[in-house]
Amino acid sequence: MMNKLKHLKRTLSRLAGNTSGLALIEFAYALPILMGVGMYGAEVANVAMVKMRVNQISMHVADNASRIGEGSLLSTKKIYESEINDLFMGAHLQAGNYVDIFERGRVIISSLEKHTDGGQYIHWQRCKGKKAHASTYGTAGVHSSSRPVNGMGPTGAKITAPDGQAVIFVEISYDYKPLISDKFTSIRTITSRSAFNVRDRRDLTQIYKHSSSEPVSDCATYDGIT
Repeated sequence: MMNKLKHLKRTLSRLAGNTSGLALIEFAYALPILMGVGMYGAEVANVAMVKMRVNQISMHVADNASRIGEGSLLSTKKIYESEINDLFMGAHLQAGNYVDIFERGRVIISSLEKHTDGGQYIHWQRCKGKKAHASTYGTAGVHSSSRPVNGMGPTGAKITAPDGQAVIFVEISYDYKPLISDKFTSIRTITSRSAFNVRDRRDLTQIYKHSSSEPVSDCATYDGIT
């Protein structure tokens, strides 16, 4: 009996001093925390990247829309529906399949101009994207109930067009798709806006067509790039 007790005591003593599996146990305890922090970091980085890309798209669309037009240096330039459709195609190519701007978002191009009554209004507006989203700052038409008389943009940072000129104002609303899980971010919708003055003398009377069959990206349609 005494021998059994002594043997048990030696076994327990050796077991108490054995730390060979300690690192593995500590790692097992720490692994969930490390994985959580890693996934959170990846999600935050992905949000930042998608935001940056959406901002770049809105800026490039507004910049390019302010430059389009056909005509010589001696005449006012006319803009065509095909050129506006090319702007949307360019945004689609820039966004790529990862962001997929027209499947999950909406891009709205507005031509902000000054009316003869002294107030601002949106002369024309073109849209593309499947997301159900209307312009935050107004719709086209002098008699529109949401006419942006004081300009477009957030309070305290409104953009206005000078006499005889236009400002291209671009809005984007995009539904963010989490990389891992929506538990790691409160971001659900990414919005962006950009504005550029029209660069050249532009014919502001209308948007022209090369042919009657030329498609129009009107704001009553919710579609993507086909």
